[in-house]
Amino acid sequence: MFRLLADENLHSGIIRGLLRRDPNLDIVRVQDVGLSGADDPDVLDWAARERRVLLTHDANTVTAHAYQRVRAGQIMAGVIEVRSGASIGQVIEDILLLLQCTVEADWESQIWYVPL
Repeated sequence: MFRLLADENLHSGIIRGLLRRDPNLDIVRVQDVGLSGADDPDVLDWAARERRVLLTHDANTVTAHAYQRVRAGQIMAGVIEVRSGASIGQVIEDILLLLQCTVEADWESQIWYVPL
C-alpha cells in the first residue's frame, strides 16, 4: 500500500476525492505532521524518511529540490506533480490509476505528472 504526503498547497478537493474513492488510502498532509510552512527540502526529507510519495502543485521548486536529492544520492520516495488548474476528477482518477498500476519501487527517484 502506498503512503502519500500532501503538500500544503495541494487542492483539498483532491485529498477528499482520493479518500472518498479509497477510504483505506494512507495519506497525510504536511499540516498533520508538523511541517506547515516548512521548506521544500525539509518536506522532501521527511517524505523520504517516512517512505511517502509527495503530492504537490509546486512545479517550480519541489521538482528542482527532488532532482537535487537524486543527484546527491539521497533517497527520494517519489513525487506526483499535479498541474494547477487541471480537472480535480481527472487528477483523482489518474492518481488512483498510477497507484494501482505501479509498485513502490517504481516511484523511487521519480516524478510523475498528472493529469497523464
